[in-house]
Amino acid sequence: MPENIPDEGRTTPATLEDVARAAGVSLATASRSLNGSNRTVNETYRTRVLDAAARLNYSPNLSAQAVARGSTMTVALVVADISDPYFSSIAAGVVAEADRERMIVTMAASERDPQRELDIVRTLRGQRPKVIILAGSRREGDPTEAALRRELDDYERAGGRVVLISRNELGFRTVTIDNAPGAEALATSLVGLGYRGFAVLIGNRELKTAADRYEGFVAGLAQSGIRIDPDHVVRSAFTRDGGYDGMRQLVSRGLDDIDVVFAVNDVMAVGALSALRDAGLNPGVDVAIAGFDDIPTVQDVWPTLTTVRVPLVDVGRKALRIALADRPGDESPVATEVVVRDSTPPVR
Repeated sequence: MPENIPDEGRTTPATLEDVARAAGVSLATASRSLNGSNRTVNETYRTRVLDAAARLNYSPNLSAQAVARGSTMTVALVVADISDPYFSSIAAGVVAEADRERMIVTMAASERDPQRELDIVRTLRGQRPKVIILAGSRREGDPTEAALRRELDDYERAGGRVVLISRNELGFRTVTIDNAPGAEALATSLVGLGYRGFAVLIGNRELKTAADRYEGFVAGLAQSGIRIDPDHVVRSAFTRDGGYDGMRQLVSRGLDDIDVVFAVNDVMAVGALSALRDAGLNPGVDVAIAGFDDIPTVQDVWPTLTTVRVPLVDVGRKALRIALADRPGDESPVATEVVVRDSTPPVR
């Protein structure tokens, strides 16, 4: 029978043995009731254990559980920039799927610094998450890539699961995004709307995601015999302020031959819209703008932004699903879709 063990005046934390004694069950039953074990526990016993744990203010030793299981019930999500709606939308999907699986999500930001990303992964290995999801874009010529692959290989050999988002450069499970095909389809759509003079805000071309989108866009224009003047390609930060600064550069050079500007992500496109207004120009009338990602913000700005839709919440959910599935090296592609809005009206 359960014992009535009050915790008034207690000076040390309650132990699992205290909980088992208070609930009148074995230590093994108490452990299974509290640690999410797959072994079935009689519901009456489980309720008694949970009540006793609450009464004693028992806090489980998560580190000990991780050692016993080989991992915690934690998902570690590493993003490039936590303030970027692209990554926050992916995070929302990961959290939603983790909630369904009764898992907890922790998040860290690499700030697009490869060395910081490597350091984060090394730290995470010691915390034994069940899953590590890397959502940041890789860089060309990344000197830390071999070391990162070794860290992730060692983590998987110890029982963890790794998932990459966007591209599969490292040979792990990946949610792949059609960046180049999506940008190519956007170029084709813009040509179909009557545009002929193009400029691109490319962000940092060392980022493979940016490079894929730029190259896909160029390929789409080439199908119609159109090329982009090198002076109309501006490299700036992969951020809203980068888009603003890049558009200011285009304005200062002159927009006479430019009908439409493609920013390789939506946050850059939003910055470009502001830069046009600050220059006394009317976006969507004087110069058209298009982006990529379809973050929620772009339906609320004016003019509403033409973009390439990536189902970002679904990307996050899918990343965790393939992590938990028993298919090593699995790739799960995500299709993109061109969405034409007010920022690129048909050319009369």
